[in-house]
Amino acid sequence: MNVRQRWVSFLGRVLLSLIFIISGITKVMDPAGTIAYIESAHLPMPTLAYVVALFVELGLGLALLVGYRSQLAAAGIALFTFVTALMFHSNMADPVQVIMFLKNTTIIGGLLVVIAFGPGGYSVDGPQPMAQPE
Repeated sequence: MNVRQRWVSFLGRVLLSLIFIISGITKVMDPAGTIAYIESAHLPMPTLAYVVALFVELGLGLALLVGYRSQLAAAGIALFTFVTALMFHSNMADPVQVIMFLKNTTIIGGLLVVIAFGPGGYSVDGPQPMAQPE
């Protein structure tokens, strides 16, 4: 992996992680509001869902940021993102929800790249060669 690839892959990993870390911080700042939002979607066990969201967004988001077990972190975040798209953004009659759903699927696409090729450059897991196409 050359220097440009290391920096670009690092920047991509940072940008992918930020939406989750920032979202997790906002959930920490307003647990009651977050739990009420989860309840409004009629999901079971909203407090547990809140804890899971914090784990994924902060825990796995930070792991992705620093490149620690990034493929596993990306897989967990991708699954969470898919489920949240279905639970919170599936009203295809609402143009805003369509955009939010597409945003989630786009993020999943970026996470799939991390799953397929590893963390790229500047990660706790160490230098990762980019996989070569077969």
